Amino acid sequence: MAAAVRAIGSLSRLPAAARAGPTRHTPPRGYACCNISTSSALQNRTHVSCDIKGDVAVVRFNTPNSKVNTLSKQLSAEFTDVMNEIWANEAVRSAVLISSKPGSFIAGADLNMLEACKTAQEVTQLSQDGQKMLEKIEHSPKPIVAAISGSCLGGGLEVAIACHYRVATKDKKTVLGTPEVLLGLLPGAGGTQRLPKMVGLPAAFDMMLTGRNIRADRAKKMGLVDQLVEPLGPGVKTPEARTIEYLEEVAIGFARGLANKTVSAKRSRGLMQRLTDYAMALPFMRQQVYKTVESKVQKQTKGLYPAPLKIIEVVKTGLDQGNDAGYLIESQVRRGDPGRDQVMVW
Repeated sequence: MAAAVRAIGSLSRLPAAARAGPTRHTPPRGYACCNISTSSALQNRTHVSCDIKGDVAVVRFNTPNSKVNTLSKQLSAEFTDVMNEIWANEAVRSAVLISSKPGSFIAGADLNMLEACKTAQEVTQLSQDGQKMLEKIEHSPKPIVAAISGSCLGGGLEVAIACHYRVATKDKKTVLGTPEVLLGLLPGAGGTQRLPKMVGLPAAFDMMLTGRNIRADRAKKMGLVDQLVEPLGPGVKTPEARTIEYLEEVAIGFARGLANKTVSAKRSRGLMQRLTDYAMALPFMRQQVYKTVESKVQKQTKGLYPAPLKIIEVVKTGLDQGNDAGYLIESQVRRGDPGRDQVMVW
């Protein structure tokens, strides 16, 4: 419970907008590489590409004319198409998701996509489409590994935590987080439901209510990342390019290991984590945490910023009433401003 108290105490760092050991693993080299599809759809893809390396599909995100990848409608549609091809391809036994941009895995959802929605129902549908896709990732019969280098934020983190395994570069540019609260929003593709189960309720509240970034080494200690790789230095190619290639090789090795069951996705949790999990499994203890966090948020925001309180409500619904209820309210919850009808997602 001490861990829970420490995490709750960190909520005093609520942002102004809301307040007013490395592991190396080198897989075999020299896999045959081929495109997963020769269809006309492949020729039209501009945001997502896919190669087959042995029995592992490598899916690469690369938003054109942008320094970062964002979850736009185009990227999401192409990602869905590629994954459906992977699931239908019997030669593929696992997959790796990686970015072609060294400084950005996925930096969040495309806000223009949200602003283009004219009704609350459209935004709810957008959220539910994202939830359904990431549920398919989570329950994929073929293991999926997220290879993270650079910013993995918002919707990008939701993609990563839906995967079965996460490998990240131990680099100061690699950060994971849920900054939605800084924009008056909340995660809308299942993040409010998966994050508490992955890192524990207190740590999840700390991330979602403060919007702070988590570096890769800290993320590994929290259970947010499974393995770290050290960045590489200069060579024939730039350090960034070499590091991305190495990260891909490592991730392919883990993807193959998961498919062969020589690598386990089960995460070991320390004594304090296990004790905290045990405490949070008790309804009475969860109610105490909700009460403490709500009080802290009310004090910091004076009730003027609804996003933090809505995040608490959505998390509470999922834990107390089950996943279906949690996903539904995550997609439907609205901003609490009188006379306004704005849905808070991603």
